[in-house]
Amino acid sequence: MKRREFICLIGGSAAAWPLAVRAQQSDRMRRIGVLMNLGSDDPQSKVRIAAFIQGLQQLGWTDGSDMQIETRWSMGDPDRARRYATELVTLAPDVILADGGTIVGPLQHMTRTVPVIFVNVTDPVAAGFVDNLARPGGNASGFTLFEYAISAKWLELLKEIAPALTRVAVFL
Repeated sequence: MKRREFICLIGGSAAAWPLAVRAQQSDRMRRIGVLMNLGSDDPQSKVRIAAFIQGLQQLGWTDGSDMQIETRWSMGDPDRARRYATELVTLAPDVILADGGTIVGPLQHMTRTVPVIFVNVTDPVAAGFVDNLARPGGNASGFTLFEYAISAKWLELLKEIAPALTRVAVFL
C-alpha cells in the first residue's frame, strides 16, 4: 500500500468514525407520536407521513426496529384532536409531531414536558405556542408556514409584477 492510499484510508476512517458513533442508538425502543390534522386517506397526509418516515430512515432510524411511530388522524375535528392528544400523551412518547395549529393547542394543554414539534403552523407566537421564533421556550418548537413580516415584501413583488393591480385579497 502506498503512503497516500494509507493516509487517505486513515483520514477517511477518522472522518467517518464520528458519524458511525452518532448513528448508534440505544437498545431502548423509542416512541414517536404523530397527530395529523388530516385523514389517513388524504393524499397530502400520505405524502407527509412518507416524507417523515424517509427522513427518519436517512438518519438511521427504522420504524418497528429501533422506534415505533404512533399515528393518529384528527380529520380537522377539534374533539377528535383533543381525544387523540390525550391518547398520545398517555402513551408517553419521546416526542410528538403535530401537524397544524389546531393540533398543537390540545397537545400543549395535555403536556408541558413531552417535546412537541409542530409543522404547518401559521403564527406560533400569536397562538401562544412559543415565546418567540428565535428562542421558543417551553416544550414546543417547529416550523411556520411563513413569517408575517415578509408579507409586505410579497405586496411589493406583486406590484412589480402587475403594476396596474389595485386590489389584493388574502385568504388564510
